[in-house]
Order: sequence, then structure tokens, then C-alpha cells
Amino acid sequence: MMIGRALLGAAVAAIALFILGFLFHASGLQGVATGSLDNVQAAAVQQSLAANLPNTGTFRVPSDSTAEQTVMYGQGPISTIHYNTSGFAMGDPATLVLGFLHMLVVALLMSAGLGAISRFVPSSGERTRLLLLGVVGATVFIHLREPIWFHHDWGHFIYLFVTDTISLIVAGMIILKLLPHGASSAASRAPADAPKEV
Repeated sequence: MMIGRALLGAAVAAIALFILGFLFHASGLQGVATGSLDNVQAAAVQQSLAANLPNTGTFRVPSDSTAEQTVMYGQGPISTIHYNTSGFAMGDPATLVLGFLHMLVVALLMSAGLGAISRFVPSSGERTRLLLLGVVGATVFIHLREPIWFHHDWGHFIYLFVTDTISLIVAGMIILKLLPHGASSAASRAPADAPKEV
């Protein structure tokens, strides 16, 4: 029963993550935190990338690999480029499938963790508090380090922090709701059932 409910919770949570992912990153809302260029500028930058970047990868331009580039870095402008030599269609079905599988793995891991917590934390309020603290701690570390350490723009990464925090909290709340409420009953009853000292 416990495993079945945990798997159901993970599946429903993955669907919620997929829907929220579409809302936050494919509905146009992402334009709040991501800039764009006009056609001429985009073509010029694309041609420059193709002419100067040798292969798929992530590049810091300029980097600190030479004394000259270290000086250039201090003078600016600077960029971190996530570069792919191949194009792919927007809304590519293979990407959508892999994306959903990625979200399902995340939901399964969350379900396993929250299921384990539920055995030892009888209070639903405490379980929710642990979920919130864990999610916010992870998203603060993952996203807000980018503008702090790598001088990326704050707007984009605050957007990612907010949207990922919302998505993971929603997923976690779904999982907690679908986990058996009696999962922690043994832990909560143990002290009451133990022999009392006279």
C-alpha cells in the first residue's frame, strides 16, 4: 500500500511538474526574465558563434585561461555561452518525452525521501515544513549562486528560483497528500505504548 501510494504520488507530481514547466517556460511567461534580439542581430550573433566556437559545450568568454583574457574579463563585456552546434525543433517530441522522464525521476526521488520522513515525523505540519525548507535551500543554492559567483543577470535566475521553488513545492505537496496518513503511526504510537516507569 505504501509503495503503491508513493508511486501514484510520484506520477501525479510528475504530471504537475510537466504542466507547470509548460506554463513557466513555454507559454511566453519566460519572456519576463529572458531577453531576445531582432532578426538581424540574432543572425549576426549566430554566425559569430558558428565561426568562433569549435564544438558543443559551455564557454566562458573571455575566460581566465590566459593573462590577456583575465584582463579582458575585468574590462567586460563577459558571457557564459551554452552552445550547441546542432539545431532542433521547438517543441521537439523527443525532448518532451525525455523532459517528462526527467521530471518523473525527480518525483520518484522526492516520493522516496518524503515517504521515509513520514515514518518518523508524525505531524503533517512538520513534514510540510521540512519539504519547504529542503526545496528552498536547494533552489537558493542552485540558482542564486549563478549571479553571485558568475555575474549572470539576477532577473533570469530569480525567475528560475521562483518557478522551480513553486514547482517542487507543488510536487512535494501532492506526494505528501497521496502518501498514506498512517505511515507514521507506528513511530507516533511507540512512546505511548512503551511501559511506563513507576
